[in-house]
Order: sequence, then structure tokens, then C-alpha cells
Amino acid sequence: MPRTARIAPINYVYHVMTRGNNRQSVFKDDEDYSRYLEILRQYKLKYKFKLYHYVLMRNHVHLVLQPSDHGGSLAEIMKGINVSYAYHYKKKYKHVGHFWQDRYKSIIVSEDEYLLSCGSYVELNPVRARLVDDPREYTWSSYHWYAHGAYNPVVDTQPAYQGLGRNAGERQQRYR
Repeated sequence: MPRTARIAPINYVYHVMTRGNNRQSVFKDDEDYSRYLEILRQYKLKYKFKLYHYVLMRNHVHLVLQPSDHGGSLAEIMKGINVSYAYHYKKKYKHVGHFWQDRYKSIIVSEDEYLLSCGSYVELNPVRARLVDDPREYTWSSYHWYAHGAYNPVVDTQPAYQGLGRNAGERQQRYR
């Protein structure tokens, strides 16, 4: 029996999570993390979506993104990213079989203060997983852009962030 199509209207913000099959590692080295970010950048150009927050964990990924009406649907975006990265991994590690566990999961996020909370939740994953004591110690997230202004070519500043202060320094301090 075929799967039921998902309803995912364009122009909404989504918190998307995708996990390695059987919670297996999907990133084994820095090159893997970097390749995933490069794939994100390529698909942002192709499908014109906004990526507000992300964290790449050893066995799963969280993305907070917003498809646009000038690009692809959430399903097209995630299919492209997930298939491209799985191809990279399978080729590099000679992996056979399922790579991602089920389909990605997604929930709609409102574009108000909850978007900031959702972003914070995503970026604090490494702390909750006890990989680091402070989110600034974890390389593979959007935290450094919001909290310290570190350039990140895949991140789009989310709308609620602008309300945190009159200038970048004030916003970064309040975000931290």
C-alpha cells in the first residue's frame, strides 16, 4: 500500500528531523559534516528555501527551514538533500542497505518567539547529548552565527532574531 502524501504548505517554517537507520552514525569525520553542509548550500540555491537553524549530530540532523513559492516543496528539498548525502556516504564507506530511518519528520513552527525557542532547542542538542558543555564548543550548528556573528553561508537570519536588539552585538548577547 502506498504511503499517504504529506501536506506541507509552502511558505511555512518547518522543524525537520532525519535520523540514520537504526540510529547508526551518519557522520564519521569532518569531511562528512562538511559535505552535508555543501549539499545544503547546493539545494538552497536550487530550491530557494531559507535555512534558519541547523545542527548536525552524529546520527541525526535537525533543520529549521522555510520553502518558498519560488522553489521546491519541503518533500523535494528533503528528498534532494537526503538522497545526495546518502549517495556520498554509501560511496565513501561502501554502505549497503537503508541509510535513513523512515521518512524525515517535520512540524510547522510559528514565525514568532517560538521560532527563536525552536532554534535554541535545535542548537542545544549537543549540550543535551552531553557532547559539549557549551554550544559554542560544537562546530556543526548555526549557533555561532546567531550567538557570535560568525559567517555561515548556509544560514539565513530568521525574522524573530531581528527583534532581539538594535544592533548585531546586542542581538548576539541576548541570543546567548
